[in-house]
Amino acid sequence: MSPQPTLTKRQYLTLGSLLFGMFFGAGNLIFPIHMGQLAGSAWLPAAIGFLLSAVLLPLLSIMAISLTRASSMYDLARPAGHGFALFFLLATHASLGLLIASPRTATVTYSIGIAPFLGKGQQQIGLLIFSFIFFLTTFLLARNESKITTYIGKLLNPLLLILLAVIFFWALVIKGDIRAISFTSSPKLMSSNLINGFLQGYNTMDALAGLGFGVTIITALKLMGLHQASTRAKAVAKVGSLAMGLEALIYMLLILLGAISLGFSKLTANGGTAFNQIMTHYTGLIGTALLGAMTLLACLTTAIGLVTSFSQDLGHRFPKLGYHFFLPMTTIGAFLIANFGLDQIIAYSTPILMLLYPLAIALIMLGLMHPWIGKNTRIYKTTVAFTMIPALLDAIHALPAGLAQLPIFSSIQQFATTYIPWFGIGMDFVPFLLIGFLTGFIAAKLSGHKLAPDLPDPD
Repeated sequence: MSPQPTLTKRQYLTLGSLLFGMFFGAGNLIFPIHMGQLAGSAWLPAAIGFLLSAVLLPLLSIMAISLTRASSMYDLARPAGHGFALFFLLATHASLGLLIASPRTATVTYSIGIAPFLGKGQQQIGLLIFSFIFFLTTFLLARNESKITTYIGKLLNPLLLILLAVIFFWALVIKGDIRAISFTSSPKLMSSNLINGFLQGYNTMDALAGLGFGVTIITALKLMGLHQASTRAKAVAKVGSLAMGLEALIYMLLILLGAISLGFSKLTANGGTAFNQIMTHYTGLIGTALLGAMTLLACLTTAIGLVTSFSQDLGHRFPKLGYHFFLPMTTIGAFLIANFGLDQIIAYSTPILMLLYPLAIALIMLGLMHPWIGKNTRIYKTTVAFTMIPALLDAIHALPAGLAQLPIFSSIQQFATTYIPWFGIGMDFVPFLLIGFLTGFIAAKLSGHKLAPDLPDPD
């Protein structure tokens, strides 16, 4: 076996920057701020919970891809069955590229950069016109595969980070607003906000995205000569720690900023409106306009990546139709959904994320256990089957009020509240996941088959 090369500090920084750029978008700005407003004085435990699902889970998702040597999230889920793997792949991609993340890029940009300059009666028509221009531009750049987005991305992150650093320094140090916030809270508030922060972190969708981005990072490491799975896993941990460490710091400061904002503004419906109020308070309309312009560029590059990856995946699955058939369909769909507005998108996205996230967590855990269980189908199928039960219940529980109050859904919720542990706090998947894993593990051991018949590392 040939000796494995080691990456230089420059290569680690390059890959860390690449990963950070993939993960950090405008949605990553608004949700921590909203989380800070919701938590108030209990912002610290909420921040810890948020970091667990919005930082640690994405890092672990990339690790899972690396350890299992999966070439896609379909490969990661395949031991649980072809049907489930296809469902998970399409549901995740649809959420990222069509139903949630892609329309959100337009609505977040509008909320931050356009809405403040329009009157209440102009908001809907303003969103319609803006989202049309936004997704037309997205379609044209994605169709022509223009490299302008690459160049914009290289400039964007540093500028965005500089602007954020200025805001943090101005608010927390110059203004001294950090003195207005408490660093302690009651035990009851701490536990409830820790869990709420964890669930709020689902909104970033980074754990789901990590299952897709992981392949990109693994491919880059292979091109750099890291062919051994164990060596790549260590490199992924270092690269991921760089990217997610920076993201964690920004999240903490944004959550703190959100909590502080309650001193000069009311609790807002979403983080986009909150961020706009914060920028106006500290920088005036000039700062708001600057943030809006940068958010536009960030969201545009993100939108192009999302609709492109979704259309490419569908094109591979249905080659007779191909990429150029699905691209306009995806873009038009995202445009139509965007016009429901940011509040509505967040409202209906919650049930989808409550369904997908427990399944993603189960797959990530199974992937991390790969050295000990391999791709044992019995363990995978049992774990996923058990996890699917609370995932469906949580999705029903998170339905908008009008749907949740329907007799069938109301009865299900009443039953789950009475008999399912931790259902009320949205963490009922944890015992189901563990029971499913242990049941599958015991059954696999009793079958007498080797759990992890792994292939040797390639040279």
